[in-house]
Amino acid sequence: MKIDLNQIRELLSVVSQTDITELTLEFGDQKITIKKNAIQIAPTSIIADSPMSQSVAHHAPAKSMSFEPAPAATPAPPAKAEESVSANNGFVAVTSPMVGTFYRAASPTAAPFVDIGDRIAIGQTVCIIEAMKLMNDMPAEVSGKIVKVCVDNGTTVEYGQTLFLVDPKG
Repeated sequence: MKIDLNQIRELLSVVSQTDITELTLEFGDQKITIKKNAIQIAPTSIIADSPMSQSVAHHAPAKSMSFEPAPAATPAPPAKAEESVSANNGFVAVTSPMVGTFYRAASPTAAPFVDIGDRIAIGQTVCIIEAMKLMNDMPAEVSGKIVKVCVDNGTTVEYGQTLFLVDPKG
């Protein structure tokens, strides 16, 4: 069985949305290892770009593909929304859990999920982030009142980028 690039992308998507930290699959003489870390990933040689800043490395002798962490130091991952209280007025930053395209509404003609002044509850969908043609609902990790929308609709966002500021006391 030959593994194609679309299958690899699907695996990356599944792993990115779960608590799995490492996944290895072997098919005959092919081997794929996916390791999810909180650090940047450096390619050995690039086969495909991924929105998760990971790349696929090809090792000719065993025809295997793997994801290897870069040896260089990288910034710490962002904290959960409850822990990322900003210095200005005690607002909580709701951050992006992945790289993708930020959408405030379910469709171009629909009303935004939330707007400035809206009260949100934990688990409420506040936006959608599209990654690899998959629409991912973004649930709120904090309850309170939206005080600022930090990203424009349709903009590419990075992992850990602040999307909204929430007043947990509001």
